[in-house]
Amino acid sequence: MEVNSIPQANTRRKPNRKRKKGFNQSWILHLMVLPAVIMVFIFSYIPMSGILMAFQEYKPALGFFNSEWVGLKHFRYMWENDYFLQITWNTLFFACSKIVMNLIIPFIFALLLNEVRKMALKRTIQTLVYLPHFLSWVTLSGILIDILAQTGLINQFISSVFGIKPIFFLGDGNWFRFTIIASDVWKEFGFNTIIFLAALSGISPSLYEAAEVDGAGRWKQTIYITIPALIPIAIVIATLALGNVLNANFDQVFNLYSPLIYQQGDIIDTFVYREGLLSGQFSFATAVNLFKSVISLILIVISYRLAYRFAGYRIF
Repeated sequence: MEVNSIPQANTRRKPNRKRKKGFNQSWILHLMVLPAVIMVFIFSYIPMSGILMAFQEYKPALGFFNSEWVGLKHFRYMWENDYFLQITWNTLFFACSKIVMNLIIPFIFALLLNEVRKMALKRTIQTLVYLPHFLSWVTLSGILIDILAQTGLINQFISSVFGIKPIFFLGDGNWFRFTIIASDVWKEFGFNTIIFLAALSGISPSLYEAAEVDGAGRWKQTIYITIPALIPIAIVIATLALGNVLNANFDQVFNLYSPLIYQQGDIIDTFVYREGLLSGQFSFATAVNLFKSVISLILIVISYRLAYRFAGYRIF
């Protein structure tokens, strides 16, 4: 009697076709980004071997291999240096002030601009406030130095209207701090305003229509609909900005400061520039910059974790 054989189940694991299909669809995108990855590796990661100078008494004539190894000597000197603590405070003050002001002012300005009903006027204002973002600090610094000089346009206006003495904006420490923060906000708040306006465009018009039917005016619509819709993007901007707490904008400060206000205006980046390139203290300058880079990396990781936790924002 012939017995029909029952085919055995195929126990071999089949390849993950879904993953293979996804790779086949995206390999061209990986290929497109490959040149950028190679450039970053060549110009950002290979030069990182220079951090060895932070642990050496580096001398260019001796090179990396023959310079004396001193361990943590420069880091100890850094923390014992009172001036380093001063420039760290200056950096934190500038960076934190800029982060706060560049969050509050664009937020308020976006709310006001959103109420403009004439699109031509709205777009004109938006373009005007966005233009300074495209100008370099070299160009803007030249303009600011001219208009803020003691014989400049601003001081002439103050003297003629209020009858007070000219203000030394770029030579007095306290006024210099105000100038740095105010000029940075003036340059960048237009860019952040566009981010908030983009978030406003995503609000469903039906919410405003329903609120209007219920008798809510423009003020209540702003309080209960517009502002809550902007809170998530504001959280994202604020948390991501934490990674720049130790970056107070070298280009801006370098082009505007002078030895008169080093005590109130010097930041970590300008200090590293002077110590490393002008004074030839390569090892000490590398130690200071390595400290700043490590702290910035930690803050960036924390900021992305916070952005994902509170606003659901993630890159990877």
